[in-house]
Amino acid sequence: MILMVIIFLLLLFWENELDDEGVVSTLEHLHVDYPQSDIPVRYCNSMILQRSIKGPDNACRKEHVFIHERPRNINRICSSPNKMACQNNSTILCFQSKTKFKMTVCKLIEGTRYPACRYHVSPTEGFILVTCDDMGPVNLQRYVE
Repeated sequence: MILMVIIFLLLLFWENELDDEGVVSTLEHLHVDYPQSDIPVRYCNSMILQRSIKGPDNACRKEHVFIHERPRNINRICSSPNKMACQNNSTILCFQSKTKFKMTVCKLIEGTRYPACRYHVSPTEGFILVTCDDMGPVNLQRYVE
């Protein structure tokens, strides 16, 4: 009986981690690349294809950020005292990292429809702002250099 409950909970958790197309859409899957993947050429193009990152209706995202930091350090942001209203006068709180993280910013340079998207790679460091729930970070809102 206990085994059945555990299996049920695992299936329930797994189902909630998938979006309507069956692709994982957690903050960690979409934005965390730690340790940074060893892709010497076309890092952004490769990572975005590998993780099926696209906008609504298969549009190319204009910008995407990969964070090269341990997931546990990203999870700690939710307990940061640096909190503020998210952009656009939202009532939702954003939490800002206490330290700068290494990141790769991918900016669209060519294409409009996934998978024909081409990106420019910009390594940078910056603070990240995330929204959180009881489980930890949910969405990357933006970064500040």
